[in-house]
Amino acid sequence: MPRVESKIRDRARQLRTEPTKAEARLWYLLRRKQLNGWHFRRQHPIPPYFADFACLEAKLVIEADGGQHDPDGSDRRRDAHIEAQGWRILRFWNHEILQESDGVIERVLLALAPSLPSPASRGRDHIEPTGS
Repeated sequence: MPRVESKIRDRARQLRTEPTKAEARLWYLLRRKQLNGWHFRRQHPIPPYFADFACLEAKLVIEADGGQHDPDGSDRRRDAHIEAQGWRILRFWNHEILQESDGVIERVLLALAPSLPSPASRGRDHIEPTGS
């Protein structure tokens, strides 16, 4: 089985090296626990698929969609498979990510809100602001 895991890891690595402009922008906004301490991964495998972005702790997948998505209903089958494994999915069109980043992040934060308390509110990776 290590051979299969190696192939999955290699494919995820390849996908990370070839992001679309929208994926690169969204990663810039999600990385380094910038959203109240929530940690996201890029091109996270949920076999046989790869999620563009995934927050394991909140079981939230975020997908950046361009014009190539869902011509034959494959996204619906993919989403059903991922949701059956307990994940929630947010989809954003590439133009939303590139032109309305604040609104996208607001929707991501709203999706995270009903999950667990954020890591920052639990004291991890949180620095209290200093008063002036």
